[in-house]
Amino acid sequence: MAKNEWINGYLEAILDAGASNDNKKNNNNGFEERNSVSKEESFFKFSPTKYFVEEVVNSFDESDLHRTWIKVIATRNTRERNNRLENMCWRIWHLARKKKQIECDDSRRLAKRRQEREQGRNDAAEDLSELSEGEKEKGEASQADSLKTKIPRINSDMYMWSDEDNAKRLYIVLISLHGLVRGENMELGRDSDTGGQVKYVVELARALAATKGVYRVDLLTRQISSPDVDWSYGEPIEMLTRPSDLDTQLSGDSCGAYIIRLPCGPGDRYIHKELLWPHIPEFVDRALAHIVDMARALGDQIDGGRPIWPYVIHGHYADAGEVAARISGALNVPMVMTGHSLGRNKYEQLLKQGRLSKEDINSTYKIMRRIEAEELGLDAAEMVVTSTRQEIEEQWGLYDGFDLKLERKLRVRRRRGVSCLGRYMSRMVVIPPGMDFSNVPTQEVLESDGDLTSLIGTDRTHKGSNLPPIWSEIMRFFTNPHKPMILALSRPDPKKNVTTLLKAFGECRPLRELANMTLILGNRDDIEEMSGSSSSVLTTVLKLIDKYDLYGQVAYPKHHKQSDVPQIYRLAAKAKGVFINPALVEPFGLTLIEAAAYGLPIVATKNGGPVDIVKALNNGLLIDPHDQKAIADALKKLVADKVLWLECRKNGLKNIHRFSWPEHCRNYLSHVEHCRSRHPTTRLELALKVEEPMSDSLRDVEDLSIRFSVDGDVKVNGDLDAVARQKAVIDALTQRRQRPDHMSAVNGGVNYCPGRRQRLFVIAVDCYDAEGTVAADELRVIIEKVMAAGQSDHAGRTGFVFSTGSTLAETLEALRSCHVAADDFDALICGSGSEVYCPWKDLAADVDYGAHVEYRWPGANVRSVIPRLAKIENGAEDDLSGNDEACTSRCYAYSIKPQAKVRRIDYLRQRLRMRGFRCNLVYTRASTRLNVLPLFASRAQALRYLSIRWGIDLSHMVTFVGDKGDTDHEEFLVGLQKTIVIKGSVAYGSEGLLRGEESYKKEDVVPIENPNTVSVEEEFVTDDISAALESVGMK
Repeated sequence: MAKNEWINGYLEAILDAGASNDNKKNNNNGFEERNSVSKEESFFKFSPTKYFVEEVVNSFDESDLHRTWIKVIATRNTRERNNRLENMCWRIWHLARKKKQIECDDSRRLAKRRQEREQGRNDAAEDLSELSEGEKEKGEASQADSLKTKIPRINSDMYMWSDEDNAKRLYIVLISLHGLVRGENMELGRDSDTGGQVKYVVELARALAATKGVYRVDLLTRQISSPDVDWSYGEPIEMLTRPSDLDTQLSGDSCGAYIIRLPCGPGDRYIHKELLWPHIPEFVDRALAHIVDMARALGDQIDGGRPIWPYVIHGHYADAGEVAARISGALNVPMVMTGHSLGRNKYEQLLKQGRLSKEDINSTYKIMRRIEAEELGLDAAEMVVTSTRQEIEEQWGLYDGFDLKLERKLRVRRRRGVSCLGRYMSRMVVIPPGMDFSNVPTQEVLESDGDLTSLIGTDRTHKGSNLPPIWSEIMRFFTNPHKPMILALSRPDPKKNVTTLLKAFGECRPLRELANMTLILGNRDDIEEMSGSSSSVLTTVLKLIDKYDLYGQVAYPKHHKQSDVPQIYRLAAKAKGVFINPALVEPFGLTLIEAAAYGLPIVATKNGGPVDIVKALNNGLLIDPHDQKAIADALKKLVADKVLWLECRKNGLKNIHRFSWPEHCRNYLSHVEHCRSRHPTTRLELALKVEEPMSDSLRDVEDLSIRFSVDGDVKVNGDLDAVARQKAVIDALTQRRQRPDHMSAVNGGVNYCPGRRQRLFVIAVDCYDAEGTVAADELRVIIEKVMAAGQSDHAGRTGFVFSTGSTLAETLEALRSCHVAADDFDALICGSGSEVYCPWKDLAADVDYGAHVEYRWPGANVRSVIPRLAKIENGAEDDLSGNDEACTSRCYAYSIKPQAKVRRIDYLRQRLRMRGFRCNLVYTRASTRLNVLPLFASRAQALRYLSIRWGIDLSHMVTFVGDKGDTDHEEFLVGLQKTIVIKGSVAYGSEGLLRGEESYKKEDVVPIENPNTVSVEEEFVTDDISAALESVGMK
């Protein structure tokens, strides 16, 4: 970096300024004295050059300082120029001091975090200490019995996907929320959100749909109807593959892959991923509605009316990971996550740069919100797909919810049948991304052992016709174009380490005599107009070429197209060359696989993904990217030893199939089958819907995805018989099994089924006094007015649900004190969502819901841990104590002494994750009680469960809440349900114990403007509710 021209100018200007000051003091002798100062003496004087290099050049992004320097050199007046230099030097000093402060704070934070994680690991290790032989046998027996009734144990033998799985007919859901996603003409690189992930998920969907045993693949993403983007991103459905596109002999019976676009957030604007967080619950609800409708349609089509639930739900990136986790919890189906890039790793890197404080990083990148989504994904995922082992150890290893040593210990215990004592960690698996080799001319690659002389003569004349133009563009640089070619292809980024490669080439004469070098470093018109880092790299490259006199030996074309890249690989292979990736760290190394597909041996950095690639392909050498001699020796070895070169070439071509999409899909499905520790809830019954509307994604009977999924006539030219298809779709989606009407009476003795309710009013107002006692008078008024508004239709279309953090006994007592009968409600959601009771079933607990949410519930294993973690240092012993009367099998309650200080929810959740526990935590009853429940239990998830079971769309649910409440209060302010906030109805809330100052903000969870939320005053009347309902689109 210090060789940049503008930095040299900086140094000269600072020295000139110093010389000018010395001249004033020493009568023009200062310059000579400065030159005579010895190197040792200079350490005892302030050296602006040394200071600048050490504190700025090696520490900061130079773009801001560079702009200042442009102003300096543009100033003609010497006095003003010196003033600017003085201001610039002051700024340098200020930035250096700020950086050191940030580094110091970050160092303390990391040390504290390491200590906390170590403590969590030690606590878990102590509990999981080796059992005696007798305890092992007992543990194995009890664990086996438990797993037989609940969850099957993961077997140690890997199940391999095979041709026999053709009859499975799996439904797979992929989710990639942000960016611009479409199947053709992808706008990769348009912005930071539309990159390699978009290409990856689209190709994965196509590849899975072509795999035996997979019936349908849906790729869910955001619908964008904005004039700023192409109209195609607003289409609800896009077909990626049709049954006619797939070879039925290879893929079996499949109805293809589809992109399903769901509205999320402002529909008329394209917003970046950092602004999508408050709209995640809306996407969850819409995705849930689509999946339920699709499960019903597929069940009617191929399984005799039983819903076909997703085999797996796969979230890509943090935002989709959170969506997948919520849906997984609502449907009780397995979830898989791929991080692509991770927030905590980015957070640590930004802190190390020292330019932004934690607050600035959080506000700019919403990084803490992203990290929490990734932690939730770890909580819920059966499996996390990574590209390399380095990603597991150095990136996922930074998270609270994953510890490599603890995960291995838990895995061993599961294999032995020994209890894990309620602890769980996701399984990390390395499955490299697949590649489409259909465009690689396999036969030509296999037959390309001849050298370039067969195509290009010694006088550069072309012996063949139609040679690619990029070949001529590259070979014009070379004095002898027939020498083997060393090829490097990357962005002009300092991290790609191209300058070290060029130095290694320039300083090794034998290598220069053996080979040429081609550097494909993006596209450029004018280096000076490029970004600071790119300009710096390219300028250094040109200087090194001149320094080592590499003219005629190094090619560095200014332009190339994406379609030219395969031809560049072909040229290097024809020249019997080598591909090199010398990056300081390479997360994966896709170019290495591309080069191998064209028969090129490879030399790659030993840091990151290339280690796994070279091990799999066995077609090259690994090098230390900092060691110039090692780089030169590895290149020289491959270029000079033709036997070794040919062996690496053959190995690469022989093993490249390991990185193909079919191989990726087989590995993927094998790992999913291996890690499935629960099954889709086929027992989950869907209620009969009366005149039920389909969700937006299925409403249009012209929907191609359904038309191809339903048996019917297809015309010869591939078009559909519209009349036949529409009839088939309508029949398939409206068929419903008849169920007996056995529900008891609630309103006027009229028998009803919950599925006949067309809307639900949910009363979730957390009315308590300062001691945590129910404020009966205020609650009674609210219940009476809400019920009066709901019963005004006189048709029984409106059902009522009471949702609270209290136990069933406390809830019934509260209703009695309000003079309200429990039978007036269709459901009571108690214990902050840990239990659902049905008054029309004699207050029986919903057994299915209980089994639904208890997955990963640590039970009694976590009970004694909570008091130790929740109390603050130096707090009283009885600040927090167990409340046995309020405990149930799926909710442990703890009483909090008045005025006692306890830990916030985010702190407790973090510490539990470090110990392998996955729980949901809620402070309720005006911060006088802490409820600890299963991960997937919550009042919001209970409503989603009722929506599925009773067939009532979430958009037809209305929740009544106060302007404050329990720590789960925010969950009622988001999503598709309508929310009416009753101002002033809650005097004491618990939201102060939700998050700390360093966590994300409320606006990262709740949209600032939500059309589904409206407020009414505390003294509201029935007409006010009617007006509020009309304002949110309900009548």
